[in-house]
Amino acid sequence: MKLDLKQIAHQPGATLPFQTQLDLSQLEWNGEYPVTQPVRVEGRVRNMAGALLLNASMATTLSLTCDRCTRPFRREKTVEFETLLATELENEENEEDIVLLDRDAQLDLDELLGDVFILNMDTKNLCSEDCAGLCPGCGVDLNHEACRCQREVDPRLAKLAQLLEQSKD
Repeated sequence: MKLDLKQIAHQPGATLPFQTQLDLSQLEWNGEYPVTQPVRVEGRVRNMAGALLLNASMATTLSLTCDRCTRPFRREKTVEFETLLATELENEENEEDIVLLDRDAQLDLDELLGDVFILNMDTKNLCSEDCAGLCPGCGVDLNHEACRCQREVDPRLAKLAQLLEQSKD
């Protein structure tokens, strides 16, 4: 979706609301395609004393695999975003905080918001904060059953383990 900002670029106080959907179903993330539903986008561009300010909110449900227990799960993902828009840079110090518009004062919203959504993806996906994961020895899901593996004692601590066993008796 392209936003034509010519109509508000020279009107301080003017607002241009927008609503769209992003198709990020082809986004590969950690070997998966987690965005199975369109990303709902709502926002507005405001002319604040000659500066254009874009505010947007994006939301969708992601289909993910837990990085600890490998179970599939779904999670709501919401991203809030705000940035300044400009047709040219006057000062290059803040160029990371400003999005440049083309000569026609048009903004490619899909590209910008797609990049913002990707940058806000989690690097670690957990089904719950207290997920116990899988046993590295036998592979059992520790969230649902106890592991029956015999714990190996570090050879440097073998004597201490023997003392602990003796104290139990």
